[in-house]
Amino acid sequence: MTRTALAAALALAATAAHAEPVSYTLDPTHTFVHWEAHHFNTSTNRGRFDKKEGSITIDRVAKTGKVEITLETGSINTGTPLFNEHLRDKNFFRSSEFPTAKFVGDKFVFDGDKVKEVSGTLTLLGKTHPVTLKASNFNCYPNPFFKREVCGGDFETTIQRSLWGMNYGIPGIPDNIRLLVQVEAVKQ
Repeated sequence: MTRTALAAALALAATAAHAEPVSYTLDPTHTFVHWEAHHFNTSTNRGRFDKKEGSITIDRVAKTGKVEITLETGSINTGTPLFNEHLRDKNFFRSSEFPTAKFVGDKFVFDGDKVKEVSGTLTLLGKTHPVTLKASNFNCYPNPFFKREVCGGDFETTIQRSLWGMNYGIPGIPDNIRLLVQVEAVKQ
């Protein structure tokens, strides 16, 4: 083994030895899950969940991580109180029976040190199915307010709501729902 190859191998081993997961807590003021659904092929209905919590662990050297995000389904907000109540009732989220929805992701895809994709499961209405969130943006920066590192990005996916038993209004309201996840989390 050449001296250069040996030095590179030792440097790689030292880096791997120092790889360690970093934990983050969601910043609720910069984290939102929005949804979009076409309405009888005319306009697009949109809304978001106002109450959410979660954590993220990332090991950028090992290229691994875990994310958990819990949404309060009763916090759905479309800007129209009557529509919000309709979405909370038995035809959609059944919020009194199922007060939360939860995404748990543990399969990360990186491009360098940037997260490009997170795969896991979404539990909604008592059913769990696989979901993959694709990043359109991801970055970490030293936050001047928190005086700590903040990581976050924009992620999206499309789900078939009928997989979770949410069949009301199909086909006038399509089965496919676009989810847009804006997330920022503060290093602990």
